Amino acid sequence: MAKYDELVPRFLKYVKVNSRSDPDSTTIPSSQREVDFLHQLMKELEQIGMSEVKYNNANGYVTALLPSNMDKKVPTIGFMAHTDTADFNSEHVNPQIVENYDGESDIKLSADGKYELTVKDFPALKNYKGQTLITTDGTTLLGADDKAGVAEIMTAMDYLIQHPEIQHGNIKIGFSPDEEIGTGAEHFDVKDFDADFAYTMDGGPVGQLEYETFNAASLVVDVQGKDVHPGSAYGVMINANEVAIQFQNALPQEEVPEKTKGMDGFFHLLKFDGTVDHAHMEYIIRDFDRDQLNSRKDLAHRIGDKLNAEYGDGVVTVTTKDEYYNMGEVMKDHMDVVELAKNAMTALDITPEIEPVRGGTDGSTISFMGLPTPNIFAGAENMHGRYEFVSEDALEKGVDVILKIVELNNQ
Repeated sequence: MAKYDELVPRFLKYVKVNSRSDPDSTTIPSSQREVDFLHQLMKELEQIGMSEVKYNNANGYVTALLPSNMDKKVPTIGFMAHTDTADFNSEHVNPQIVENYDGESDIKLSADGKYELTVKDFPALKNYKGQTLITTDGTTLLGADDKAGVAEIMTAMDYLIQHPEIQHGNIKIGFSPDEEIGTGAEHFDVKDFDADFAYTMDGGPVGQLEYETFNAASLVVDVQGKDVHPGSAYGVMINANEVAIQFQNALPQEEVPEKTKGMDGFFHLLKFDGTVDHAHMEYIIRDFDRDQLNSRKDLAHRIGDKLNAEYGDGVVTVTTKDEYYNMGEVMKDHMDVVELAKNAMTALDITPEIEPVRGGTDGSTISFMGLPTPNIFAGAENMHGRYEFVSEDALEKGVDVILKIVELNNQ
């Protein structure tokens, strides 16, 4: 029998809704499908009995309050999760349930056998022996990033409302848009949220507790070529594709995501479109050290300058923009918030896995706004693609941790 009756049905209902964000949009939120899903969550919050449920038209956040049922005043906790999914097919998500997984077998996702979760490629499957797994059908992502977090928060609030004998202080919840495209938290209203500290339920496997993230910047390179007939191109043509390739090859070839780990930073080429006349490249730059991030941006500009010296002024345009910073710079002064989550996990016999995030969370931006917001596991593995899965046990443990944090906060 499930520990929380509505948890898995709630999660399955959420992932079937396409709420993918749109990186090319200029609206807030970036897609109407996100707005629709956020309003669906509003109705559910009202149905379970949350107070002050509202949709903020300025930033797309849905927020709500579970009022304190205690005489004494304790700090107000926030729990947050993002509602959008990543840049992968999210239409017609069809979750598959694998009960009592044996920890050894490969799991066929697609009916034609083209896509499988194999133990060879995904050895973490061995950790899930005896558990019930929720996978994709191989054609879409699952959306556990971060609808697992949404389901866990919703279920925890529902549980507290159904069990008024459990004492708690004020609890604020926030469901956000556009985390996957890095813009949602930019518009967060800390004052309106009115919490003393918060947690994003947006981490990976059980035990993850993260309060350090990458520093992040975007890098865009545009190359303006000179397209003439190849028969008379000598000394005249500037092939934008060739110049773009030279730019790429001048970057450190070993400093890419697939060749780095731990505290290593990288350049990641996301997009390359080109013709002889014009080429366009989009990168992300990541590093845990902010000075090193700046050094990486400087290198990109120096490469552009060198190519312009060779081909002519204005041939290569390099644009960099900071996106978010390592929340560790803020959290070092608020380690009590981390300790509270760590103690909650330990009390539940969950071993905290405290490592820097090779990525970012909404909490990165929100922490710099004045609300300390470390990140707690939501349970998903292999996020952002067809091999994503989550276990029922992991979802339940996410709810357990939320409830234990609330309990320990009373002390």
